[in-house]
Amino acid sequence: MAEAAAQKDRRGALVRAAYNQIAERGFEGLRTREVAGEAGVNIATLHYYFPTKEKLIEGVVEHAMDRFRTTLAPHGSPSDQLRNHLRSVKRLVQEEPHLGVVMGELALRSARDAGIARIMRETNEGWHRTVRGLLRRAVKEGNLRPELDSDEVAAMVVATLRNLTLPVASSGARGDQALRQLERWLGVEASARGSARKHSSN
Repeated sequence: MAEAAAQKDRRGALVRAAYNQIAERGFEGLRTREVAGEAGVNIATLHYYFPTKEKLIEGVVEHAMDRFRTTLAPHGSPSDQLRNHLRSVKRLVQEEPHLGVVMGELALRSARDAGIARIMRETNEGWHRTVRGLLRRAVKEGNLRPELDSDEVAAMVVATLRNLTLPVASSGARGDQALRQLERWLGVEASARGSARKHSSN
């Protein structure tokens, strides 16, 4: 048990060191020997956990997505969860600007690197499935319009949120406008929902 915990800690330290290097220097500045040094291990230990640089990048992306998963609180109705997810992603990238920098760097690199393109594609597909599931449950419970195509709307939601991970978008008024319009279009805007409940009770 103690050894398993130690291995998990070493792996996590290597991932965080790589994540920090990409955030501070860009993808081109990622140096595995320096990652190992920052994590307090030698290069052989790094290669034990991550035999290739691509595997290390997979760990970095998984670490980033773990941060995004914190915005998916399993409370309230599906439409409440969706609205909270939209707002929490924006708040997260504002509070943790390195997150947007890292995801932006990897997205740019994916245009020239098939391995990273695969990692990013699989990550986006997982995000898409999660949002699509929320949309389908919201439609089933009568919280969203039944004519909405959950698959297409999920693609739009994920594309909007991915854009918000870019530092320029997350810090500007346009990002707020995009989220408000998306909430309004989906019918999950808090004020609109409150108004609808008020009218239905009269």
